[in-house]
Amino acid sequence: QAVIRELMTQYGKLDILWYDVDWPLTPQQWESEKMNKMVFELQPDIIVNNRNGLPGDFSTPEQYIGSEKVGRAWETCMTMNDSWGYAKSDDAWKSPKTIVRNLIACAKGGGNYLLNIGPKPDGSIPEESVQILTEVGKWMEKNGSAIYATQRCQADWHTYLDYSRKGNTLFVHVYFWPGDTPAQQWLEFFQPPTVVAIGGLRAKVKSARMLATGQPLQFTQDEVSVRFTGLPAIAPDQPATVLALECESEPKVDHTYVRIHRPRRGLGV
Repeated sequence: QAVIRELMTQYGKLDILWYDVDWPLTPQQWESEKMNKMVFELQPDIIVNNRNGLPGDFSTPEQYIGSEKVGRAWETCMTMNDSWGYAKSDDAWKSPKTIVRNLIACAKGGGNYLLNIGPKPDGSIPEESVQILTEVGKWMEKNGSAIYATQRCQADWHTYLDYSRKGNTLFVHVYFWPGDTPAQQWLEFFQPPTVVAIGGLRAKVKSARMLATGQPLQFTQDEVSVRFTGLPAIAPDQPATVLALECESEPKVDHTYVRIHRPRRGLGV
């Protein structure tokens, strides 16, 4: 507790206290309640995590993404490969695509993405990390508004796309663009490759655009789906193309509604 007191009194105003590794002791053995009381007395505006055996102000799932109940703040901490810090022999690097998808998943669930970057012994950043983050940065430069300051999005899990939300704007992150793969080209028999469709949106769409370019999108909406047409055959952006939908009310997606109300008409949407 003397170390915690030093941190709370010698470094100005602090925003976050990030405890770690409370095991093998219990909260009682750590005197966690007493410690937190001291922290809040010395830094009234600080927030603390849940890693001293108490709930704290926010949760910290590690190496997985799992959103908390509504109203509970959370932050996923994850490595760029399989190791915390620097491990010379660890070459299991996550791809830019994986990191972008993780960002989207955190945004959808209303959480943060705390990504670990392990510097080398000389303090430099590994070349692999730089290359990966550069690619992620290029995507974020065009699509960051679909990530930053977004809110928890009520939307079911989907196989080829995902969602994030800001007010009544629904961001549709399309991972697999129709026509990009041989399998999807085969499905052209059922649905042309220039069509993207989402089902179960329980809000009326006023307008739609490509987020990265601002290009307006043609769309039709009925009771069970929204269909976007006139799209380029090849995905305009990688690893996810983002469509921004301006809705009349808070956008919610319910695929159960589609299963109940959609007429049975084969593989087509």
